[in-house]
Amino acid sequence: MKLPESRDYQRVEKAIEYIRLNFKQQPSLEQIARSTGLSGAHFQRVFTQWAGVSPKKFIQYLSIEYAKKCLVDKQSNLMDTAFETGLSGTGRLHDLFVNIEGMTPGEFKNRGANIDINYCFADTQFGRAIVASTHKGICHLSFVDDEQVGLDELKDSFPRANIHSLVDQFQQQALFIFQQDWAKLETIKLHLMGTPFQLKVWESLLSIPNGKLATYGKIASQIGNPKASRAVGTAIGSNPIAYIIPCHRVIQSSGALGGYRWGENRKSALIGWEAANNH
Repeated sequence: MKLPESRDYQRVEKAIEYIRLNFKQQPSLEQIARSTGLSGAHFQRVFTQWAGVSPKKFIQYLSIEYAKKCLVDKQSNLMDTAFETGLSGTGRLHDLFVNIEGMTPGEFKNRGANIDINYCFADTQFGRAIVASTHKGICHLSFVDDEQVGLDELKDSFPRANIHSLVDQFQQQALFIFQQDWAKLETIKLHLMGTPFQLKVWESLLSIPNGKLATYGKIASQIGNPKASRAVGTAIGSNPIAYIIPCHRVIQSSGALGGYRWGENRKSALIGWEAANNH
């Protein structure tokens, strides 16, 4: 005899398969629940417990990933993309992108259009890094364990840019900060591309002193939106410029480190190294 937990897992697995096959029809909660033999309310609780997100959110994630492929790979227009994704119109496509990606569909499709980006790899005390720049300044800095993966991530971030392997002065100035103190920060030029909310959060991160920490709640209050801790966390997680925009200095109010795009071990090392060198 199978345990109830095992039966629940099988139902969730069946529901996920149903959603993957039918997300373009934007099925309702009741339709998905019927495929598992559960009531809507019961299915909602079971699915959320096992999958970590609600059925509606899961459909949104699948929908936006498909929409992104339509916009970039197929070069579909907004109306065709909305239709292909099963949405009623461009208004719903717009809302989906803003809620999940923090940008409009047009902003996503045109990222990096006709921009020349130079990049290079370098060793830092925190591991290998890729740093990239436009004619205005640094647009990307990421710690990488694999150079090809790091380059692919850069290309995914700027799918329509002209990307070249070339060292320039912006990159050299950015990498110099790993050997010097943060008093040199103002000499580094940044070219940030994000939503107004993201830019506000990233600007706030730059105000955290070297060797000090802040909480997600404090950053939310600092930008004038104290109830937006979760949205702040999402914006911090999408920070495109490691170390220079010090998202590693933000921790949970409980004192726990919280997540970090480049690994919690590296985050801990960054915090420890700055604390030791700030005394």
